[in-house]
Amino acid sequence: MSPDRASVDPAAWLLTGQVMHERLRPRPHRFTYPVFYVRCDLDRLASLSSGWFGIDRWRPLGLHTRDHGPRDGSDLAVWMRAQLSAAGIDEADGKIWLQAFPRVFGYAFNPVSFWFCHDRDGNLRALLAEVRNTFGARHSYLLSAEGNAPITAETQLMCRKVLHVSPFCRVEGGYTFRVRETRHYAAVAIDYRDADGLLIRTALGGHLQPLTRASAFGALLRQPLLTLGVVARIHWQAVRLVLKKAPFYGKHPAPGRNADASTDHAAAGQPSTAARSISSD
Repeated sequence: MSPDRASVDPAAWLLTGQVMHERLRPRPHRFTYPVFYVRCDLDRLASLSSGWFGIDRWRPLGLHTRDHGPRDGSDLAVWMRAQLSAAGIDEADGKIWLQAFPRVFGYAFNPVSFWFCHDRDGNLRALLAEVRNTFGARHSYLLSAEGNAPITAETQLMCRKVLHVSPFCRVEGGYTFRVRETRHYAAVAIDYRDADGLLIRTALGGHLQPLTRASAFGALLRQPLLTLGVVARIHWQAVRLVLKKAPFYGKHPAPGRNADASTDHAAAGQPSTAARSISSD
């Protein structure tokens, strides 16, 4: 996020765009879906409550603090700053933005939500990727550049895979995250490599605009079943993978295979990034 944006930001943004997911082998498989996210300034959550958007209360659109971070309803900004301090990322002393699917008519499921942690000049210094699976487990990866330098579009943030996400993948290898933002656009790209190399590309991004009654209801009218659709689409794509005879490892896969340094970025000791595990169920 650019420094000039830091002084003029609203308390929340609406990101309207797409999610793309592409599996490269053994059978190519690709899909793209329209989505929208909310991106909220964690220090100004209380100011967002209204008749149409709720914080910890039922509204057509909302955000519940117990869905994220410690999941106990406590202050999310305080919790995130404690994680940054424990990880030694003191440079992230500015705004913290949580980007997630909102609760739509009371329901939400977030395969991944992002916490963007900035310094006081608006530079991105850390990214927390909070990953959930459909089996009820979650794990968070706290990522920063080498020396906690500002994260740019060229920065590759790498971590070893810990959580079993898809029954069509083993728990092995690692992820590479890249973040790209301009004044009106934001995107996160995620590459997943297993022991055999690049397996899955995922990208999510879109147009940023202030979260207002008009923009929120416009998004809701276009996608009134957004969050129910997320779960339905996950299962529909699973059916398609079964029909394509993709390898299936189930809910409790066998231990992952060993990977060499050329295919496992986390094992390769790449000097450009650091990753810390925060929590898992």
